[in-house]
Amino acid sequence: MNVVSFYRFVDIADPERLREELQVRCAREGLLGTVLLAKEGFNGTLAGSATAINGVFEFIQADLSLNEAISARWTNADLAPFRKLRVKCKNEIVTMGCTNIVPQIATGEHVSAARWNSLLRDPNVLVIDTRNHYEVEVGTFSGSVDPGTDSFREFPDFAQKISEQGTNRAVAMFCTGGIRCEKASALMLALGFEQVYQLQGGILNYLETVADEENCWDGECFVFDSRVAVDRDLAEGGYVQCHACRRPLSCEDLRSPHYREGVSCPQCYAAHNEDRKQRLEERRHQVELAKSRGAQHIGAKSGAAK
Repeated sequence: MNVVSFYRFVDIADPERLREELQVRCAREGLLGTVLLAKEGFNGTLAGSATAINGVFEFIQADLSLNEAISARWTNADLAPFRKLRVKCKNEIVTMGCTNIVPQIATGEHVSAARWNSLLRDPNVLVIDTRNHYEVEVGTFSGSVDPGTDSFREFPDFAQKISEQGTNRAVAMFCTGGIRCEKASALMLALGFEQVYQLQGGILNYLETVADEENCWDGECFVFDSRVAVDRDLAEGGYVQCHACRRPLSCEDLRSPHYREGVSCPQCYAAHNEDRKQRLEERRHQVELAKSRGAQHIGAKSGAAK
């Protein structure tokens, strides 16, 4: 089965009309996954046959009068990683909370993996990881700046503080698949930075294309699906996910006295009150009962956390 991730920042005059048509077309072709639409563009991951997916791409390209084919990252899966199809309209396809940022007009320069490595080695370039802190903890490029955010909505505050230190320095940005750093690069341009770069295709494309001896990635890469994280070879990594807060957990985390499968982990233990802990404990109990009966509890979902 083909699994494809794609996005494009482009003006969409009537996202709701497009949503209705896409919902019908994707359902008719038996596709599963999620497509988000907003006036700023589209963002999605779909699973199904290559013919069906390419047909949807051709429809979107014609409907929006796109001059270029939709670029996407294709992978294969033995089973569909999604249980249903969702086509939704939102205010933003990746939520930053800045309505004045328009990536469809201007973003940072896309750079290849080879050029990215040269930017990493340049002491005059500020390399910024635009992902959340819990993702950075799993792995990142050595020497990059961690904004310390728990949500992409917090990134504009970090960017504002960086701009107040001066906008003459070159900035290079990266994220998992490219969409967050593309929007973040548009923000940096709006704040007055003139030299803004972004890693083409994000970390996943970098790991897929760069030669092992030239690979500068350190650690694993958090992904928003049942694998939790992948290593430098894009194989499933050594992390599991806390089903209470969705954070990635290392072997050390699993040995913590605050870890309870399905209930809490070292990152979220203090955030849960006793009532929530009891509800999560009951949920865990129901999941175990369902497993013993050979069934799956409706709340025991794996997969994307985003």
